[in-house]
Amino acid sequence: MEQPSFTANVKAIDKTSNPRIVIIGGGVVGLATAYQLLHVLPHIRVTVLEKELTLGCHQTGNNSGVLHAGLYYQPGSAKARLAVQGIQSMVQFCQQNQIAHEVCGKLVVATDESQLSRLRDLWNRGQQNGLLGLRWLQREELQEIEPYVQGIAGIHVPQEGIVNYKQVCERIAYHIQNRGGCIQTGAAVTQLQPQGLGWWIQSSAGSFNADLLVNCAGLFCDRVSQLAGEPRQVRIIPFRGEYYKIKPERQYLVKNLIYPVPDPKFPFLGVHFTRMIQGGIEAGPNAVLAFAREGYRKSHVNAGDLWDVVTYPGFWRFTANHWQMGLDEFRRSLSKQLFCKSLQTLVPTIQESDLESGGAGVRAQAIYPNGNLVQDFYILSRSNAIHVLNAPSPAATASLAIGAEIADYITQRL
Repeated sequence: MEQPSFTANVKAIDKTSNPRIVIIGGGVVGLATAYQLLHVLPHIRVTVLEKELTLGCHQTGNNSGVLHAGLYYQPGSAKARLAVQGIQSMVQFCQQNQIAHEVCGKLVVATDESQLSRLRDLWNRGQQNGLLGLRWLQREELQEIEPYVQGIAGIHVPQEGIVNYKQVCERIAYHIQNRGGCIQTGAAVTQLQPQGLGWWIQSSAGSFNADLLVNCAGLFCDRVSQLAGEPRQVRIIPFRGEYYKIKPERQYLVKNLIYPVPDPKFPFLGVHFTRMIQGGIEAGPNAVLAFAREGYRKSHVNAGDLWDVVTYPGFWRFTANHWQMGLDEFRRSLSKQLFCKSLQTLVPTIQESDLESGGAGVRAQAIYPNGNLVQDFYILSRSNAIHVLNAPSPAATASLAIGAEIADYITQRL
């Protein structure tokens, strides 16, 4: 059973004249939360603690920069609701702040008859979630939009787009500081201790006091919650997504965004093509277990992170149920030929020689002890803390909406 957006233990936090709120994590969700808090509660004192020296280094800065409109998500879920709200807020923010972005639309393509029922399910989800302008396309209509695509049917999603989320972070950070908020980089949190009704926080940049703690630590959110005394009811399992780039002379093969029909059992969308706002075309990602929570390379192994995975029963239950998928993903990770073969189901004319190594990102995916993936956003609330425990894609798109919801919740309690 999915968790609701907030799992609450509701008590009013200390009503000091200028409450101190510390947000752990300087990715786009943490920054958006600070930004929205200072918008609705300008008198509060907000501090963002980021362990790296720059903001948005991990999930935020290593994704493909897509603005997701809410097509994929279960109607009524937090992901569906906040993605639909969030893309509107994000596009508006980009327009107001002169951030490069483009609402270019995308195609979701069925390549054989077996995928048509799933494509119809996506169509119905999109309608229920309130997406505007969806078009069901036949083969010839697909190629009017993407001339080199191969499929028997598809959905055109005109509201989807592309953006550089690192630039979004930089602009949000400017507004936070302009409103009196503090952003402290190089501040890895090492200790959390209750202090009265609030917290004493020890970090590599010194100690801080807070009346309310907001945990937006992404890949380390479960460990931060554990520092705060929470049992790890879900655990973050890191999945690396590896990309190739299409060589410049062959980028004409893709105009905008081309996606396959995803398997609804998984939150991963399958290898796809993405035009990037800064130029170029990415192809990918796959989804393989990373041997470190910040394991952007196959060779990157962190013994503690790996031990955290292999000692978690939920991981082995997940693996037992989905070993074939995992094996296929690893084989594709090791073989450029197999990776290219997957891409050819969407664009048959692409060749291995058209691909060059690209980047990689790591998805912070929460898994229940029974081995089920946490499909929805999962936000846990306590009397003096809020823990964002599952916020992978589309969290970047939805970040301003997530931040607004957290800010509204805190406002009610103040």
